[in-house]
Amino acid sequence: MLDAGRTDETLLEVNNIEVIYNHVILVLKGVSLSVKQGGITALLGGNGAGKTTTLKAISNLLHSERGEVTKGSIIYKGERVQDLDPAALVKRGVIQVMEGRHCFGHLTVEENLLTGAYTRKDGKGAIQDDLDLVYSYFPRLKERRKSQAGYTSGGEQQMTAIGRALMSRPQTILLDEPSMGLAPQLVEQIFEIVKSVNENEGVSFLLAEQNTNVALRYAHEGYILENGRVVMDGPAAELRENPDVKEFYLGVSDDGRKSFRDVRSYRRRKRWLA
Repeated sequence: MLDAGRTDETLLEVNNIEVIYNHVILVLKGVSLSVKQGGITALLGGNGAGKTTTLKAISNLLHSERGEVTKGSIIYKGERVQDLDPAALVKRGVIQVMEGRHCFGHLTVEENLLTGAYTRKDGKGAIQDDLDLVYSYFPRLKERRKSQAGYTSGGEQQMTAIGRALMSRPQTILLDEPSMGLAPQLVEQIFEIVKSVNENEGVSFLLAEQNTNVALRYAHEGYILENGRVVMDGPAAELRENPDVKEFYLGVSDDGRKSFRDVRSYRRRKRWLA
C-alpha cells in the first residue's frame, strides 16, 4: 500500500548515464534509477561509489567541476533536463542540498533560510508562511534564527540547509549525505524530519547516503552503487532483508554480526563482481 501522497508515477528517471571528468576519467558507468512521485529513494554506497556525481548530474552542477554527462538521458516530469542550466532546473522544482551543508556563514540562520526564497514572486506573506512552516519542522532554527550560521552546530547547519531548500517550494530535493559528521541522535532527528516533510508536504527525495542502515529504514526504494555502477536495487524493505546487503553493507550475516576484517574479506566474493 502506498503512503499518502505517494504514487506509482515516475517523477525523475535517469537512463543509463555515463559521466566523464576532464574528458578522461569515467566516473559513472551506465547508471539508471527512478524516483516516484512523493517517494523517498535512497542512493547508497561507500566513498567514491558515485553517489554525489549522480546527484550533480541530475542537478546539472557537473560543469563547474569539468564533468559532463556523455551518454544516456535524465528525464524529469517527462522532459529531458540534462541540457538545462541549474537555475532552470530549480524553477522546475528540483533543489540539491549539497554535501557538507554549505551555509552562508556570515549570514544569520533566518537570512540563510530567506535566500531559498530569492527567486519567488508570490509576495512577502507567502514567504513568511513558508518560513513559519520551516520553523515548525525545525524549532531549533527558530531559537537560533538571529545567530550567525557559521557559529551554529553541524546539526543546525544541516537543518538550515534543508530549510533553505524548502523555502523554494521544491517538488524534489536531492539530499547529499545528510548524516555526515552528525551524532547518531541528530541523524535520526534529521531523517524523521525528512519523513515528515515527505508525508505532509508531498516533497519527493533522492538522498545519497553512506549510512545504509538508517537510510533503508526511511526510504521507500533503494539503489546501491559501487564503482560507478548500480549493483542492486529494489524496495527498501526488501533490501534491508537481503542477505548480500546485510553481509556487505551492514556487517551482518545469517551467522550474526561480523568483524570489520571479516567484512573486508567478504567483499572479494560479491556475486555481482564475478
